[in-house]
Amino acid sequence: MYNYIVIEGNIGAGKTSLATRLAEERQASLILEQFEENSFLPRFYEDPARYAFPLELSFLADRYQQLKEHFVRPDLFKPVTVADYLIYKSLIFAGQNLEAAEMTLYNRLFSIVASVVPKPDLLVFLFLRPDKLKENIVSRGRSYEQNISVEYLEKIQQGYLEFMKQQPEWKILLVETSRVDFVNREEDYHWIADLIFKDYPPGITRVKG
Repeated sequence: MYNYIVIEGNIGAGKTSLATRLAEERQASLILEQFEENSFLPRFYEDPARYAFPLELSFLADRYQQLKEHFVRPDLFKPVTVADYLIYKSLIFAGQNLEAAEMTLYNRLFSIVASVVPKPDLLVFLFLRPDKLKENIVSRGRSYEQNISVEYLEKIQQGYLEFMKQQPEWKILLVETSRVDFVNREEDYHWIADLIFKDYPPGITRVKG
């Protein structure tokens, strides 16, 4: 039904865990964002004003290169692709992190990049309250993430929501996961996996766990 599924969400929402298991069980190609390899990320959390622009440019370049290579040379034995990020998240994070002049230039670069990357057949957004996201971030223990504030997470979440509202032609499944543990509870995983492989109309379909 869907050839390109993107699992998205705020920092700490569990998108990588869900995308990885879905791809394994459905024998799909898997695209995972290689954020830990970005040397600017720890520096950004220490000094956002100084490192925001090189961070966002490097993320955009990495995401573009990874997606372009995948879709130019797809795996013919795995026609379905599951990814744990959307190229448009670059705009969402840049919108929060960059100054106005930087954002003007960034938008010009992004429009060139986005034009050659396909849009997903289904975008799944894992919606979790910012305080719960913060708990997940603390629990997974990445040192450079520990100073991320709830206020920053709220701004990123709002950016995602505003973006999705502006895509009426996309099929978007927004799953509220505050009471769902798809990592540790099998019944929760199968519930959300079944949801993802249903057909949906264009626009946002909201489901609460």
